[in-house]
Amino acid sequence: MTKRRGLFVDPYVSDKECPVPEPFRANLGRILFVSALFFLSFMGRFILAPLMPTIEQKLNITYSQSGSLFLMISLGFFVAQICSGFLSNKVNHKGTLVISMLGMGLALGIFSVSSQLWFIQICLVLLGMGAGLHIPSAIATITAMVSHSDWGKALALHQMAPPLSLVLCPLIANLMLGLFSWQLILAIFGAVTLIVGLAFHRFGRCGEFPGDTPRPAVVKRVISTHSFWIMVVIFALAIGGSVGLYTMLPLFLVNERGMDLDWANTLLGLSRISGLFMPFVGGWFMSRIGEKILIFLVMLIAGISTIMLGAMSGPWLIAVLFLQPAVLGCFFTVGFAVLARIVQPNLRSIAASFTTPTAFVIGGGVLPTVIGYMGQRYSFGFGIVLIGVVTIVVSGLVLSVKLVEETEAGC
Repeated sequence: MTKRRGLFVDPYVSDKECPVPEPFRANLGRILFVSALFFLSFMGRFILAPLMPTIEQKLNITYSQSGSLFLMISLGFFVAQICSGFLSNKVNHKGTLVISMLGMGLALGIFSVSSQLWFIQICLVLLGMGAGLHIPSAIATITAMVSHSDWGKALALHQMAPPLSLVLCPLIANLMLGLFSWQLILAIFGAVTLIVGLAFHRFGRCGEFPGDTPRPAVVKRVISTHSFWIMVVIFALAIGGSVGLYTMLPLFLVNERGMDLDWANTLLGLSRISGLFMPFVGGWFMSRIGEKILIFLVMLIAGISTIMLGAMSGPWLIAVLFLQPAVLGCFFTVGFAVLARIVQPNLRSIAASFTTPTAFVIGGGVLPTVIGYMGQRYSFGFGIVLIGVVTIVVSGLVLSVKLVEETEAGC
């Protein structure tokens, strides 16, 4: 058997050593460790949203430039996810997860002492790259060490990290802004991320096998599918309406609706609690009305509620602030289910690894930039309404997606 030490794999070894799958309970500690990495990955990216009104004032940047910061993160995320297979093939999935944490920790630390916009943008590209490395290796690690019958429980535990971080980010920012500067907050997050990354390198007992490099012929087969691009558009608007809008809401609520920053961040955090259970609601509806109909209804209602969010104020605004993310919380369970059925089983990982980063660049990067630009030229509300209108217009596209009914053998 070939020995692999540290972060790096012997480049001359062609065989692939995989762990023996074990029940969920036997791997609970390791799954929690990987989930903690995912939690910090999300926190590192989205802690910027509740800090943005303060950062904007201190750095004297425009609304459009504030939105562009999230575009930089998205671009880095896209590049890293596309290239993650090449890295994990060389340094194992465990090594890739460690590099992800170390890269994010360093990027946050450097950002905390930066004052030039161009240098901050470089830091955020690196931050996005660190975050983008996590998902492919984490999914590969969890599904390799856990028995197939327990994948649902293991992946559900891992996927609790994003909604939990979106709830806690504004609340933690509120608490820490009363004690520290925004620079020190980012430095603390960077230090914690570095420490946890080093702890995983030392104590993590999973992911010690290499990844697979994507083959051009296989990638071409996936991206030439009409349904693939429809799902990219749908995912982009779903991500834009959830995390993309999330990044700009503090600026909208504080600068355009006159809310106190503490109150705005508190509302933002509490409004995301529904993300902890709505994916299960989406799964329940999916089994009863079908995937495509559910996606159409979710996107239609999400578009309407997004328009209301941008147009309303007062108590109605607060009500819609809770309604809109709850509706979109139903999307991702059914969205990934449809994504798994537009190609044969052996192509699913490629479809997912190319859909998510492409959609995130648009929804998590371009759309916040558009909202920031609209906020600078017209109003944030107008930009939010515009995204709601586009969401309604494209919601019907999902009805033309072709699902694979008879699948070939494979994984």
